Amino acid sequence: MNSAPSPVAKPRPEFLVALGLAAGPVVALGFTRFAYALLLPAMREKLHWSYASAGGMNTANALGYIIGAATAAWWSRRFGARAVFLWSMVISAVALLASATTGDFVGLAVLRFVGGLSTAVTFVVGSALASRVHNGGQQSRSAGLVAVYMAGVGIGVVLSGVVVPAALTAWGVSGWQAGWLLMGVLALVAIGPAVWASRHVAPVTGAAVAQRGGAGLKVLAPTFVWYVLFGAGYVSYMTFVIALLHGQGMKTWGTAAFFIVLGAASVAATLLVWGRLIGRLRGGAAPTLVSVVVLVGVLPVLLWHGTVAAIVSAVVFGGSFMAGPTAVTVLARRMLPQHAWTSGIALLTVAFSVGQAVGPLISGLLSDSSGGIAKGLWLSVVLLGVSAVVSLAQRERGPVEHPHQEAPVPGPVAVPADRSVTER
Repeated sequence: MNSAPSPVAKPRPEFLVALGLAAGPVVALGFTRFAYALLLPAMREKLHWSYASAGGMNTANALGYIIGAATAAWWSRRFGARAVFLWSMVISAVALLASATTGDFVGLAVLRFVGGLSTAVTFVVGSALASRVHNGGQQSRSAGLVAVYMAGVGIGVVLSGVVVPAALTAWGVSGWQAGWLLMGVLALVAIGPAVWASRHVAPVTGAAVAQRGGAGLKVLAPTFVWYVLFGAGYVSYMTFVIALLHGQGMKTWGTAAFFIVLGAASVAATLLVWGRLIGRLRGGAAPTLVSVVVLVGVLPVLLWHGTVAAIVSAVVFGGSFMAGPTAVTVLARRMLPQHAWTSGIALLTVAFSVGQAVGPLISGLLSDSSGGIAKGLWLSVVLLGVSAVVSLAQRERGPVEHPHQEAPVPGPVAVPADRSVTER
């Protein structure tokens, strides 16, 4: 007697899987990293911080990010990509919740450090998982799904742009604690879709251990320097722009609108513009273009006051700042041999983190001097301008051929997971 054929599991929609994984950057960057800018004015007033102290908080976060970026692949090899992705999200959520419990500078700095470390691990490993959502040979499809994952950053910015101002409106400057608390609760909720999505990513098969080595990394020397300068320039703006707008007289919901527009622009541009555009540019052209557009996005709030200037800045800056990691990933995967993809992109991510550690501290020191916070933000303009010039020195020696490999995909470390991250 013939037995009935066993049912075939219905494949999950790839878009929904990528969107579920995007809960990672929602928590890691949208909440843990960037929402601090919204809370900074209230925290500074309530806790009596200088701008240097405020910048030091982001430096602590960036130092954690450096360590997380440098060790993410090791954690993933040791414990498995899915487990590390989910547990790092849990750690971020706990750090957010704990930030609501203390006003102690050292305690908050430690929590910012821990949040930075978990943020990097979540983002790095999540990028690897997202690169495996599509198993077919359609390169544009794979890149588009990773772009969905990257759009989680902008989604997180939009959500924090609603939640934090609501807390500050309800409780005034004391609402900064409620802001951290609410984001911590949302972060716990976000773990649910991340768990579901990670279960529907194809497992790694075979002895998928990345080859070690850094052959050919010197060809990317200008890009390393560019990434340090770019990281310092863009994050100085992200750290202090809300404080600048607050000082110019913009009210809580005005700065909220700014942040929401910035996040929405990031989502739209990540999905619709940068992935396609960067793929067509060669050598240092893409990093240079990104630096110039981000620089232009900083200028409106420095040259003019008012809502129009703020919204223009939010659209231009928000629509371009996450293109930096995309440009670096595409360039590195074109120019490096396959065995150096992991080490090359990881080192570039560390360079990015170094810039993010130094930028807010120097910008904060300048903001404490005569000229105020605008003087500190002009540092962003200078750094971004210099980075644009430096990246022009990057030459593309011709793409490295990797038969049967996927095309470059967006993301800070979106290397092929079956060659860089093993899974238990």
